[in-house]
Amino acid sequence: MGNLPIRSVALSATLIAYVAHRCLTSRPRGVNGHRGPQARRSPAIVTVTGPSDPARGVDVVALGESMVTFRPSAPGRLAEVPSFHRGIGGAESNTACMLARAGHTARWISRVGADPFGDHLLAAIAGHGVDVSRVRRDPDRPTGIYFRTAGDRATDAHEVAYYRAGSAASAMTPANVPADAALDGRVLHLSGITAALSEGCRDLLGELTAPRPDRPLISFDVNHRAGLWQHPEDPRILLDLARRADIVFVGEDEAEEAWGITGGAEAIRKALPEPETLVVKRGAHGARAFHGDAPARGTSGPSQVTSAPALAVDVVATVGAGDAFAAGFLSATLRGLPVRQRLRHGHLWAAAALTAPGDLAPPPPAALADRLAALDDTEWGRLRLGPGWTAAVERADEEVRTP
Repeated sequence: MGNLPIRSVALSATLIAYVAHRCLTSRPRGVNGHRGPQARRSPAIVTVTGPSDPARGVDVVALGESMVTFRPSAPGRLAEVPSFHRGIGGAESNTACMLARAGHTARWISRVGADPFGDHLLAAIAGHGVDVSRVRRDPDRPTGIYFRTAGDRATDAHEVAYYRAGSAASAMTPANVPADAALDGRVLHLSGITAALSEGCRDLLGELTAPRPDRPLISFDVNHRAGLWQHPEDPRILLDLARRADIVFVGEDEAEEAWGITGGAEAIRKALPEPETLVVKRGAHGARAFHGDAPARGTSGPSQVTSAPALAVDVVATVGAGDAFAAGFLSATLRGLPVRQRLRHGHLWAAAALTAPGDLAPPPPAALADRLAALDDTEWGRLRLGPGWTAAVERADEEVRTP
């Protein structure tokens, strides 16, 4: 997920409900914290075609592998846990599911095996409201699965065991994935995980990100997974793909590990001047977006820069939070919100994933997320979110009605 923008703290359910109710009942503020209906306009940023545009079939198309996941039912090493909870996990399908739960139209494209795990993936992802009609079944290759512990990937206690080699999704190529279905959206969301699966998958991403008339907005989450690459120089492929995208998500840690880029967000922008919007996730320091006049596009000035501090979150599990951040940012992009709101929605949606145990969590209610994203800087800095905070709207209403 790349340098997740969080800080870990605890928060009581009562305080969550109080903060949510206060945000939902207070007078609206502009993006800079000033009261009143007018807010300062953001600099020019990436835009997409309108929601009623008949030329686009869906809001977002997400392409990539999804697997059936098995999470221990109790703490302990994988070798010692007697049973597991079954779920689903995949960077692109996670993003599509959250967007669909938020009311956007979303399509997931992939290949799964003609096996029971493939049945489960299709049913589970469709259950979130995602169109899976373009997913193909492979009679010769299996659906990928993996086992993981609930801990943070960055700690030695975290264990993960992948069984994805030779999976149906790894056999995706330009020949068996119809480009028209992938390009029939306002946004096409991809990630670097797909590029690492096989040469055919790399060729597919190369074709989909190639310049062409009426190309949808290309969103690319770098999602560097060192264990998937065979040679140290292979992740340079991710840099080439990122340069062809319109929106790029990358963590400072990813950029250093994959490309040897040090020096922070500005150094990453220097190496990636082409994307119209570059979102750099900076761990506890939050996220920074470079947007607007990208120098490589022949414009006269440098990019505009917008930052959003990290939220304080009582972390349950970090898996899936990067996918949720991308979903929140893309949702706000589709709605035409200012770039600072896009970053804040990314933080809020990531917080929903961080405070849930599985790979996939429902996004916060739109009314709650909009109110929280509109807080002034001081209130945003005081905001603390813990497990169950996305249901704070209902709890706050109940507390208000209770004598």
